Order: sequence, then C-alpha cells, then structure tokens
Amino acid sequence: MHAPLYDVSEIKRILEAALLTNQEPLSVADLRRLFEDQLSADTLRKVLDEMRSDWQGRGVELSQVASGWRFQSRAEYQVFLDRLSPQRPPRYSRAVLETLAIIAYRQPATRGDIEDIRGVTASSGVLRALEARGWIEVVGHREVPGRPALYATTKSFLDDLALRSLDELPALDDLGTLVDTSSESAAQLPALAVIEGGLRDEGCPRSES
Repeated sequence: MHAPLYDVSEIKRILEAALLTNQEPLSVADLRRLFEDQLSADTLRKVLDEMRSDWQGRGVELSQVASGWRFQSRAEYQVFLDRLSPQRPPRYSRAVLETLAIIAYRQPATRGDIEDIRGVTASSGVLRALEARGWIEVVGHREVPGRPALYATTKSFLDDLALRSLDELPALDDLGTLVDTSSESAAQLPALAVIEGGLRDEGCPRSES
C-alpha cells in the first residue's frame, strides 16, 4: 500500500494546527507522529525552517527551544500582552538568580560550589524551589566525603528562557561577576538579566538573601 502524499502547504497547515494548539513545545519526533512517521526528520526540519520564515514580521513567531518547536509571542509585544493580566510580574530575589545562574554556568555544581562563589550559605529553600519549578535537577553525586548532590539545569529552564541550548546564554568570563558586591542591580548584569527576563512564572522565593 502506497503511503499518502502530502504537499508542503498541507504539511504546514497540519504542523500549524498541532503547534498552535499545544501548550508545550513539540519535538521533531512528536511532529513525525502526525504523519505516521512517513515524513523524515530532515524533511520536517526543512518545512519548519520555511514556516519560521513565513511567520516573520507577525506578532507570533515559530521558535525552536530545547524541548522542540513552539509558537510564541514576539518579545516586543509582551508589554501589550501584559495589559491583559495587569498583576505585577514576579521579581526574583538576587539569591534565586545567582544560584540559578551559577548552576547554569558551572554545572554540574554542588551546594558547596554555590557557596564558594556566592560567599554565603546556599539556601535549601531556594534549591528546593528551583527543583520544584523544574529548572534544576540532581544529576549525580560528587565522589568526595558526603557525596554532595550535583545540580544541573533542565530543558524546562531552557524552554522558559526560549533557548535551544546553554551555548546561547551570554558569554561569561568570570563567575565572580555574578556576585559583584558593587551597587549594580541584577538587571545590569547581562547573565542575570537574561535569566530574570525569561522567568515570568510564579514559583520561586523572592526575598531570601
């Protein structure tokens, strides 16, 4: 029995329907199931790249993140969308941002690594909250006395920052710049600003030091 044929326009319509009605990113493997695996991964990637170009200049863009592909609003329109939900966006504490950034750049990192860089005790509450939110996870244990847990970031963390990989984080020459004791705010440090700007959802403490 011959496999049904799909023309490019039909493939695009099917992909748009799936991507626009799913809240989570869809991987190429997910999208292949729409066509009962009759389209190759390379073919789908080419069509997705075409669709990304097709949607240029519109309020919504097709974006590839760590977990797959999704439609999302363009960043420049977020100020308008926020008016539909006028509640004040969450402001994360410096401790949350620094802890998350250190894990992102140093990973895998132990609690001791975080304390060495920040110069203060790492809050168990912050680490638990970051785990509960799905931004970090334990990926193993360091083979030293006590076998401390090794933390790394997750695909969900990258998805929430609209990144495909950690390589897309801003370059950082020295982790010490994340914990500069000067009067700079988190928003003035590029690495922290990127992380803070992408984390819009509730779920982490905002007042611990």
